[in-house]
Amino acid sequence: TSKQVLERVLRELQPLCTTEQEFLEEFFQLSQDAADLQVLEVSVRRTISSRGHLPPHFIPFFFFLRLEEPVTWLLSEIFSCLEPELRGFLDVCNKFHPFGCLQVLVTLNDSVFEMWGSSSALPSSFLNTVLGNMLLLAKSSFNKCIGTLCKEIEEAKMPSKMKGGILPSVSRFEEFVGFSEEMFRTARRRGELDKAYLRLASSVFSSINSLSSANLKVNTDMVMMENFYHVHCFLCQKKIDCLEGKKREAKERYSEHMEKYVIKYLGQPLEKLNHFFEGVKARVAQGVKEEEVSFQLAYSKQELRKVIEKYPGKEVKRALETLYKKIHKYLSPEENLLPVVWHAVEQEFIRQYQEFEDLIQRCYAGSGITMDFTMEDLLSYFNSITLSK
Repeated sequence: TSKQVLERVLRELQPLCTTEQEFLEEFFQLSQDAADLQVLEVSVRRTISSRGHLPPHFIPFFFFLRLEEPVTWLLSEIFSCLEPELRGFLDVCNKFHPFGCLQVLVTLNDSVFEMWGSSSALPSSFLNTVLGNMLLLAKSSFNKCIGTLCKEIEEAKMPSKMKGGILPSVSRFEEFVGFSEEMFRTARRRGELDKAYLRLASSVFSSINSLSSANLKVNTDMVMMENFYHVHCFLCQKKIDCLEGKKREAKERYSEHMEKYVIKYLGQPLEKLNHFFEGVKARVAQGVKEEEVSFQLAYSKQELRKVIEKYPGKEVKRALETLYKKIHKYLSPEENLLPVVWHAVEQEFIRQYQEFEDLIQRCYAGSGITMDFTMEDLLSYFNSITLSK
């Protein structure tokens, strides 16, 4: 792979430069310490003063004495084509794979880390400078790649025939994370990757949120619930420290949309009864005394009996079965969200039932009016539906 080739190139560069440096230091006597170099320079100057000019064989030596880093300068001249060639090679690596810039970044990061952390590292700054420049170039390419990917995710068009399931932007994010984690599995540093993850996760969340304005053929809250749930499960599996906040946010968002989804669809089995008691609660909120609600024409005892008669136990059970089938039809089987959503439906249905019973006791006390089914009946309906599926 391009990564392996780049690793080999970098491995061979250091001994090559080290050997060349050792030769230069020995040949030009550049390994002397500062005191020795000062003595040598004084000697050269005395020669100039006594002879009036500098002998030809002293010219290169005196020139290098005047350089602050003569070895670095010489290596730069000898290997002048190294940096341009490396730049060209990095371009090829970046084009070899959609995320090639990530491979380059990891390889250069590790190489520079090992060189700077090694006790045998070159005293000369030449190779450090070259690889440092290449690392900056790799970071720039990586940031451009992430910026392009974020834009691609945020501007992704919704599939025209989409009826639910996981969005392409979520799948794209997972693909990148999976590849990146494999690349960085043994990496020494991952600061750039963590920053990229946060940018991409924000773009994915923005992409999911944009569904609220999309013209979907199915319930928007359901699709948003599924996708945030999918992201949450994925992040739980990956255990990436920098994305812990996003994982919690994903859980909050899927819970929020599941609640909206459940409440919207739960109004259907008891729609008229639910509408009736919403009106009762509105009258009480407006200041009507609870014991006087039944004297309101639209909320009289007779009207309540009429609404309750529309929901005998058998009809409620049948309506719940229909609701279960509808939820089962549209939820993605891959996410296995059906048990979770159906349990939430049961809890919300029980809460509504208890609220209706409480309102009857408070606003229609002594009327003898009751629902056609009991709490035990309701629990048995849910239990039989769950076991039969």
